Amino acid sequence: MAKLKRKEYDELLQPLQLELTAMARWVQHSGQRLLVLFEGRDTAGKGGAIQAISQHLNPRQCRVVALPKPTDREATQWYFQRYATHLPAAGEIVLMDRSWYNRAGVERVMGYCSETEYQQFLHQAPVFEQLLVDDGILLFKYWLCVDQEQQEKRFAERHLDPLKGWKLSPVDLKSRSKYSAYTEAREAMLRATHRDGAPWTLVDFNDQRRGRLTLVRNLLDRLPDTRVDVPLPELPKLKGKLHREHYDVLKPIEDFPVEE
Repeated sequence: MAKLKRKEYDELLQPLQLELTAMARWVQHSGQRLLVLFEGRDTAGKGGAIQAISQHLNPRQCRVVALPKPTDREATQWYFQRYATHLPAAGEIVLMDRSWYNRAGVERVMGYCSETEYQQFLHQAPVFEQLLVDDGILLFKYWLCVDQEQQEKRFAERHLDPLKGWKLSPVDLKSRSKYSAYTEAREAMLRATHRDGAPWTLVDFNDQRRGRLTLVRNLLDRLPDTRVDVPLPELPKLKGKLHREHYDVLKPIEDFPVEE
């Protein structure tokens, strides 16, 4: 299947983003709590998928959570504790760029947790998630799939692009030779945590544009009818002459030079 061109992608994404804004209004007016987890291999496209969803949503309502390495204090807490503080309140949407499933993925493969901690996580994660669902949180878990050949192309692109170099961490470099190990870790994670109350959804992201469309469409289809009739406020015409900016104390800096 040919990769989706930018123009075609933009045309297909726009109506989905309009549906997303309607969904956000529904979440706000109904007091729902929406939590979406984005997991997958390095370079799979988690950031792009999150941006496609959040681009036109109110950032005060829709929060993107991408936690750094745990602090020394956080490392001594109950494993789920630092994630629980970022759960959505009424009317909020939270998109997690990696989540508590770090323990079943990178921590497992790279040896950052013990066998006991790993097994404890596999036992506790379904219980923790069922508590969230029972309390009314709308929880969606997505795993973004990418073949190793495509992953290597994206690693090479990051390596050569100074604007994307920050995405290529030492852990990413070490993980390149562990593709099969990550596959095994994912399958073990799915066997332990794919439950009726909080199921996993796998999405092919070898073509990232097509993958974003697939993921967004799936998310919208799994939510109830999100149509909320909210009339637009009137925008009456102002009386009198429109004003220009006026400065007394300071003036704006010079414009960026652009050749015409």
